[in-house]
Amino acid sequence: MNAAVAAVPGLAGNQDKQYGLINLLKVVAAQLIVLHHLAFYGPMADHARVLAPGLFDWLADDARIAVQVFLVIGGFLAAKSLSPHGMPGIDHPLQTIFRRYLKLAPPFLVAMLLAIGASALASLWMTHPSISAPPSFAQLGAHALLLHDLLGYDALSAGAWYVAIDFQLYFFMTVLLWGSRCLPAGRLVNWLVPMLIVTAVGSSLFFFNRQSSWDITALYFFGSYGLGAMAWWASDTQRSPQAVTILFGMLLIPALAALAADFRERIALALVVACFLFMFGRRSLSTASSLAAFALHAAANASYSVFLVHFPMCLVMNAAFTRFIDTRPETQAMGVCAAWAASMLVGALFHRWVERPLGRWCEPGKGRVTRFHIGAEHSRVPNCPTSAPSG
Repeated sequence: MNAAVAAVPGLAGNQDKQYGLINLLKVVAAQLIVLHHLAFYGPMADHARVLAPGLFDWLADDARIAVQVFLVIGGFLAAKSLSPHGMPGIDHPLQTIFRRYLKLAPPFLVAMLLAIGASALASLWMTHPSISAPPSFAQLGAHALLLHDLLGYDALSAGAWYVAIDFQLYFFMTVLLWGSRCLPAGRLVNWLVPMLIVTAVGSSLFFFNRQSSWDITALYFFGSYGLGAMAWWASDTQRSPQAVTILFGMLLIPALAALAADFRERIALALVVACFLFMFGRRSLSTASSLAAFALHAAANASYSVFLVHFPMCLVMNAAFTRFIDTRPETQAMGVCAAWAASMLVGALFHRWVERPLGRWCEPGKGRVTRFHIGAEHSRVPNCPTSAPSG
């Protein structure tokens, strides 16, 4: 990295500065996911492949590994939000989980409606396996609950699986943190949560992540997610150098051991991303211009919307180029570029006019969906509760 970096103290600093590296990683990973789906699905890439077969093959087969970036970042930010100092306990786990659901599900459901419409339109112009059949009410309900994979329903859009997994991971992390205060810790209270997360990471990396039958559950992906969480706690500048070294070792050793036992490129990438977040995740690119920082921040904020709407856009563009445009490789390659550009534009519009308004409308305590107040997410209660917190 050539640009100088400057530490941003505390957690109250400007988001643009504090998360410069995270924004950059999110933007790059989002572009790779869009290009992966463009290369993997649809006739345009099949026709254009002859122009750059190596590139299209890599995008179709290997670029999906970029999802590991989102998994590690997700764990990093979940640790920051749920337990910034790695201490046991969450006061209101049900409310915390519901708030995450309200962040993910409403824009996801709107995007699924777009995907249904896109499939209906695309079916008029082409026949292709990527076109989904009209959904049943049960299938729609499963998507609304983010349970479509667990209940065995076909996804209505590429990438729908990840939204469900993200929610499962956050749910699992919240439950682990809430349940941790029931465990005897004594003098090890400061290490209880990291040890618990590392145990879950090891279970994932050594067993669940090696069994493809588990890939519809959070257990398969928690290895990467937990590495991100460990990177947050290990990068805490308020800790002693000895504590930082121990926490980084807790991040590094299980991952390296798992790779030695069964090398997986996706886990190797997750480890590299976690190490970068450990070193630079709380820092900013001090030499970046304000305009560049603003553009990067805006693109990162829209990455979830781009992730949600790019597949419907790519499906319609594929169908239109199949029906109305000749099949010359050069022309179809222009279609691939046009679909990518359309995905970026529609994603930005979706973020501005759908994701953000829904986020404000559904925000607990401020919007119209719910009236309860979210309690402190990282309150510390020493004793195990005798009953579940009210929802």
